[in-house]
Amino acid sequence: MKDQKIPINVLLAVIATGLMSFCGVIVETSMNISFPTLMKEFNVTTSTVQWMTTIYLLVVAIIVPLSSFLKKNFKTKSLFLCANLLFILGLVIDTLAPVFPILLLGRIIQGLGTGIALPLMFNIILENVPTSKIGLMMGIGTLITAVAPAIGPTFGGLVVNSLGWRYIFVILVPILIISFLLGIKNIEQKSQIQKNAFDLLSLIYLIFTFIGLIYGFSNMSNFNLLIALSFIIGILGLIGFVVRSNKIEHPLINISILKNLKFSGHVLSFFLFQVLSLGFAFILPNYIQLVNNQNATIAGMAVLPAGVVGAIFAPLGGKILDKFGARLPILFGVVLADISLLVFTLLSRNLSTTVIVWVYILYMCGMGMCSGNIMTDGLSLLPDKNQADGNAILNTLQQFAGATGTSIVSAIIALSQSNHALSTEVSTAIGTQHAFIILLIIGIINFFILYKTIPSNTQRN
Repeated sequence: MKDQKIPINVLLAVIATGLMSFCGVIVETSMNISFPTLMKEFNVTTSTVQWMTTIYLLVVAIIVPLSSFLKKNFKTKSLFLCANLLFILGLVIDTLAPVFPILLLGRIIQGLGTGIALPLMFNIILENVPTSKIGLMMGIGTLITAVAPAIGPTFGGLVVNSLGWRYIFVILVPILIISFLLGIKNIEQKSQIQKNAFDLLSLIYLIFTFIGLIYGFSNMSNFNLLIALSFIIGILGLIGFVVRSNKIEHPLINISILKNLKFSGHVLSFFLFQVLSLGFAFILPNYIQLVNNQNATIAGMAVLPAGVVGAIFAPLGGKILDKFGARLPILFGVVLADISLLVFTLLSRNLSTTVIVWVYILYMCGMGMCSGNIMTDGLSLLPDKNQADGNAILNTLQQFAGATGTSIVSAIIALSQSNHALSTEVSTAIGTQHAFIILLIIGIINFFILYKTIPSNTQRN
């Protein structure tokens, strides 16, 4: 078992789908830098330009839960080609867009491609990679998607300042063409195709769930009656989806797997880790600019080393899992992450940019060691027939955590900034400390969840 090799075609198939996921994440994180430019060129407001990100996240969040149904009912290569061509079409539309609504149309089409692509890579790994190499390959898969948010802001800033915002889309087209060529040759079908009826009502419930919750969380700092109504719609949509899924024979996602409490613990932990990471992604660049008075380029460069280090630690953590089991790398990683949260909490009234760089590297070492391994270990607790459902749940929560983590910390900091008796620097530093206190509590809760739910090797056998 230990001598099993990963077939070259499987490795190339993972790279092909990974490149799509990479492009999906990098286009999301790099576009934020272009918002001021887009506002001037298309004469739109801040709230309008935010739809470039919001509508993309909504589409991705709605499509990702369908991944289990799509995998069971369509050939893997067909899904890959559909995702790739949709993504390229969206990029071409945005490159040529003459008006803002056309720009949004391109983002919607990109979201369709990304929503199909994100779970595809992990499904291919789970189906094709030898058991003794699963941790390593899941780590490499995590590395591919983890590098993108690390370099996204820097990439976006450099492209916008030197070539113009349209080249964010242009540069990604050749990467997707390479992905297309690799995938069409190397992706093979392993699982048997089923033909289950598609439940439209479940999709409608999902649409209401994510429109309500993502819109609500995205605007939580300006809470009003409309935001409250949005949350109510989202919660009712979720309840409707759960009730419907439990009634029909072939649900879009088999949510009964959440009755496996150890798997549910992994799911909750994975969600909390994503909330922490997206909270960091909002807090640190804003702190560097508003408190330390550095420009956006410096802010982007300051968080880049940690992202790269975290991406490198992902396959390292996976290799440790393959050799020693999941408990060691995951608990070690979460302890590193919690130590960095404690340091940030204690020092957040007076953080130099240099301290931010080094402490954030510590956090991302822990995050890299944990994130992919939590997915790998959680999915290993499910029978093979349910792994696509588990993968769909984890990837869906990853998308939802983006809106949740950013909204929680932005609302806390905005509340502090509303104190006009204090300068922006002081009020932002105070708000940041309050946000880090909340994140530290989440981090400690996360440790105890993982400590209780990760079985040791002896318990597993």
